[in-house]
Amino acid sequence: MSKTGTAADTAEPRPIYSTGGIAAASAAGIGVAVIVTFTMVGWVAAPHDTFGEDIADLLRGAVLAWLVGHHVSFAIPEGQISLLPMGLVLLPGLLLYRFGRWLARNCEIGRLRHVYRAALAIAGPYAAIAGTLALLARTDVVEPSMPRALLMGFVIAFISGGAGVLRQLMRDKGVAAGDLLALMPDRTRSLMVGMLVSAGTLLAGGVVLFLAALAFSLPDAIAITRSLAPGVVGGALLLIVQLAYLPNAVIFAVCYSLGPGFALGAETVVAPTGVSVGALPALPLLAAVPANGAAPMLSLAALAVPFLAGTIGGVLTQRSAPDVVSEAAPLWGFVCGVTTGILYAALAGVAGGSLGAQRMTEVGPSAWQVGLVAALEVGVAAAVAAWVANWWYTREPRRGGEAVPRNEVSVPEKVFDGAPVAVELPPDVPVGKGLATVTPLRAREDDEPGEGAEPEEAGIAERRAELRRRRKARRHDRSLERRARKEARRELRSRRREDKGGRWRRGASDEPSEEEMYGITYEAAPEDVDPAPRS
Repeated sequence: MSKTGTAADTAEPRPIYSTGGIAAASAAGIGVAVIVTFTMVGWVAAPHDTFGEDIADLLRGAVLAWLVGHHVSFAIPEGQISLLPMGLVLLPGLLLYRFGRWLARNCEIGRLRHVYRAALAIAGPYAAIAGTLALLARTDVVEPSMPRALLMGFVIAFISGGAGVLRQLMRDKGVAAGDLLALMPDRTRSLMVGMLVSAGTLLAGGVVLFLAALAFSLPDAIAITRSLAPGVVGGALLLIVQLAYLPNAVIFAVCYSLGPGFALGAETVVAPTGVSVGALPALPLLAAVPANGAAPMLSLAALAVPFLAGTIGGVLTQRSAPDVVSEAAPLWGFVCGVTTGILYAALAGVAGGSLGAQRMTEVGPSAWQVGLVAALEVGVAAAVAAWVANWWYTREPRRGGEAVPRNEVSVPEKVFDGAPVAVELPPDVPVGKGLATVTPLRAREDDEPGEGAEPEEAGIAERRAELRRRRKARRHDRSLERRARKEARRELRSRRREDKGGRWRRGASDEPSEEEMYGITYEAAPEDVDPAPRS
């Protein structure tokens, strides 16, 4: 272990909220410093005036770029800029993740369920820093949205910082990721796994579709790059910008495979039904957009991806939590599709936006259309797959390649002193993985061991007979006790009637009525009975 780690382990734990403020300030400071470095490189590579005249605008531009990295939109005289690169969120996310782990190492967090406290300790100060920087970056030309800065700063810090704290605690306590999933209820875990796998399959399909389109249009992308002539430094910055917009392009490709497609300006559409776009900015990444007209035939193969994603998600939804009622399986499969649709509706809303100009005010997919179509396509496929998978998981079990009758199951060995027993069940009782554990009840007949019984079996039978005799004795004692209490209550009622002049009656009858007392008797094992007499 390093000296730093040893000192941190032996030092006194720090207060969690003050340490969270230090972590938030450090993450924000390092992020701004990185952005300022890249801004300085771009300033040096471009024509510029003297350094003293541009330093204020340079720093303000770096702060604005830091806010853009947190997906904070800003207004300009021509409109609003909200089409922001999703890839830039990676920088503050990684910094917050690292400082979340640092906070977990220096503060005392007793349990994993208290991770939210550490996440709040980072997210609150970080959101305040983001809102303050949004105020400082305002000019007459550019005005960042302060409410969005507060919101996005809090959300990114809470998720990334909380993930870092959780990862460090899991490492310190030796907890695996599978153990966390095991703590969740079976149905919740199965739905989450099914939704994540469906969303991941759609994302993988979007990556393949975009890379294939870019590969077919690679000559056009090279021609656009040469026409820009960015140079070495400018070329590196251009590559960074395109990598930052790469997640947006992948989400656009997913929306294309779902069917609604996306827009690249007002009155434009890029969808499997056809392509109609106008003039596009000179960005090599946009070379992957098909030409106007009918959509390429090969791209139509991507329409099968949502149904494949729903099939896989439906199967995994029922894998760990089969349903006894087969009619419920399609419902859970459809729920998996609905949650996937909600997730991609949110991603489509974040990936798109406006570029300020009148024609480029609508760029990206329609969030509600993407969510609705994804819920239907993925949900229907998942419902069918979940029904089939549930039938498969609850089918007749097989033993050695042969079907085992449904009314014959194996009981755990702890029943009847380690001897597996075959239990006869009604034919309508479902038997399958994770559905039921059948435990036979012990017979109540007084079975006495036979003359030719084995010594071990005879001993077991004798113990069972002794237990039955004890239970009968206890039942007899309880019966006597109940009878005594009943006689005492009768005597008490008769005394009360005499004291009140016989005014207690049931209805119009003059005869006293007897109340029948009922009770529930619970039988306990001999070792569970308290031998001490009751007072």
